[in-house]
Amino acid sequence: MKSICSFLCVCLFTAVLIAQPAYKPEWKSIDKRPIPAWFENAKFGIFIHWGLYSVPAWSPKGTYSEWYKYWLDNKKLFGNGDFTGTEIYDYHVKTYGEDFTYADFAPMFKAQDYDADAWAKLFEESGAKYVVLTTKHHDGFALWPSMEASRDYGRPWNSVEIGAKRDLVGEYTKALRKTDVKVGFYFSCREWDNPLYHPETMDVFVDRHFYPQLKDLISRYQPDLLWSDGPDNISDSIWKSKEFMSWLYSESEIKDSVVINDRWARFTDGKKHGDYYTREYSSGNSTFDKPWEECRGMGFSFGYNQNEDLEDYATPQALIFTLANIVSKGGNLLLDIGPNANGKILPIMQERLLQMGEWLKVNGEAIYGSRMWRQSSQWSDGRRDWKPGGKHYVSGNAILKQTVDLEPGYAVHEAFFTSKGTSTVYAILPRYPKDVFVLRGVRSTGKTKITLLGSDKPVQWEQKGKDIHVTLPVLTFDELPCRYAWTLKMEHVK
Repeated sequence: MKSICSFLCVCLFTAVLIAQPAYKPEWKSIDKRPIPAWFENAKFGIFIHWGLYSVPAWSPKGTYSEWYKYWLDNKKLFGNGDFTGTEIYDYHVKTYGEDFTYADFAPMFKAQDYDADAWAKLFEESGAKYVVLTTKHHDGFALWPSMEASRDYGRPWNSVEIGAKRDLVGEYTKALRKTDVKVGFYFSCREWDNPLYHPETMDVFVDRHFYPQLKDLISRYQPDLLWSDGPDNISDSIWKSKEFMSWLYSESEIKDSVVINDRWARFTDGKKHGDYYTREYSSGNSTFDKPWEECRGMGFSFGYNQNEDLEDYATPQALIFTLANIVSKGGNLLLDIGPNANGKILPIMQERLLQMGEWLKVNGEAIYGSRMWRQSSQWSDGRRDWKPGGKHYVSGNAILKQTVDLEPGYAVHEAFFTSKGTSTVYAILPRYPKDVFVLRGVRSTGKTKITLLGSDKPVQWEQKGKDIHVTLPVLTFDELPCRYAWTLKMEHVK
């Protein structure tokens, strides 16, 4: 009898342990959850802003076109430039008429040229390791058959019921699953026009709309990454962030593999929670105590903005330097594209992605799976306080002023460093040196080997004091392994 009782007690105790979530709805518990390694190893991802705002696809230069509805309704603008605030309203009335509402764009969002397999192939060739699609932006329109969207707006408000009449998220997920590229979803907290999104009914919005919709998205498609945005100045207690993260990490279908960002609420303890930190249109010159990510468009908008010209787009050289700069500081680059309403990725965006991919084919060893070295870069002589222009958003081309297009008196990055293991260091050089290049503070050992990625021509080097003096091979244009940013691999160095 004692043995039976003991056995039952053990079974009961085990059942209780199994029933308990692995991560309690407490920050102390949630923050202990290990971050899946794939994210920190990925380094390069693609953001996709695609929705009803892709129909008008217009905003003044220096502003976000995906905020079209907000600019239209509120007659205000925010961004780089001096605005009256009525620019979107004036454009809208002139183009569509005064009685044409934002909701009238829904039937026009047909996505007739959308080919998810072609998208996936392009993403693979770009060298991106993950992609993040806007499944629902701040306008609340869903790109999958979300019952909550249409029910709470009182009209067809998802891509299956109106417009494309297709499950755009489902097609995207299915196509990416044929590749090794991770599937990410952007999901907005904020909904400008949802009748429940008001202070007095936020609890109803969270319980009846937000979490049922989010959990439906997770259950249907089981993403590798969730990118939340726009929680406004609303606390984690109202958003129930701790309860959600406890469920996500302990009970959901993706509990062991999913990665999430830090934009889920105004965290009342003053800290950031989530697997990684996010930055947006900044200089990318920060470092953090955990994985982080810089996101930006190729121009000054996330959504496609037909008002932008070639001069507004970052050059391929600038994008490659931006990637190297961010990765040298331990971050990931999430580079945005904005397809048009038909589902076509613009040729210039395709070209930029393919140019990134060509560079990564040669130099990816210095990017993927790398970590920060003891110093992120080597500077030339001069001041290091150069500031990019722009009121709020840093241009993608600003990095050129800090590398190859220096201004008098200012220093530039001569090399960006990454590392693997304890003795392999990569030096990514924005300029191909014509003469001897000095790597300051790098010490060789008896096993040191220095090579140029993508080339079998020998690299000459010697240790002089505390520095290594390197002479790169003289190459013709056709012999250069890539067009921008050349990488020295230094094995067995201190």
